[in-house]
Amino acid sequence: MTAEVSHTLNDVDIEAVGRLVEAIRQDDAKAATTWAAHVTWTGGFRSEARVRGFAPTHSDEPAALGGGDTAANPVEQLLSALGNCLAVGYAANATAAGIAVDRLTVDLRGDVDLRVFLGLAEGHAGFGSITARVRLDSPAPRAELEELHRRVVATSPVGHTLRNAVPVEIELA
Repeated sequence: MTAEVSHTLNDVDIEAVGRLVEAIRQDDAKAATTWAAHVTWTGGFRSEARVRGFAPTHSDEPAALGGGDTAANPVEQLLSALGNCLAVGYAANATAAGIAVDRLTVDLRGDVDLRVFLGLAEGHAGFGSITARVRLDSPAPRAELEELHRRVVATSPVGHTLRNAVPVEIELA
């Protein structure tokens, strides 16, 4: 009888990632993916987003904006999406590089001027800026962590989407 030994690092299934990388190397078409969400308004400023088979993610606005403050609002969810994307990037890239991660946190902040949203002014209704502060505790040398950071920032899908103009088409059906 032989025992299968599995070594894990950072609780990441790097073999699954490796299989995906190899499949894409063999067939570029496998790199093209489409993601989707279905959002339903549930009253007031509340809505819920359904993604694949997961429980819905609820959204609401703070009381100061007329909401019931029952869930994170859309701009907070956008910050969360960036932070979650960065966390995935650090976990995947650190594991691929053999870097152990003891603790990882991402604190995000962004400024929004509500005048455009409220119809009081013309202009940009979104974030004026977003700052993400990453804390990565690891026994790896600082130079390796800086290279990891550079790679994660350079390859983050949500980070790229936020930093670059992306065509958005919104249709009324």
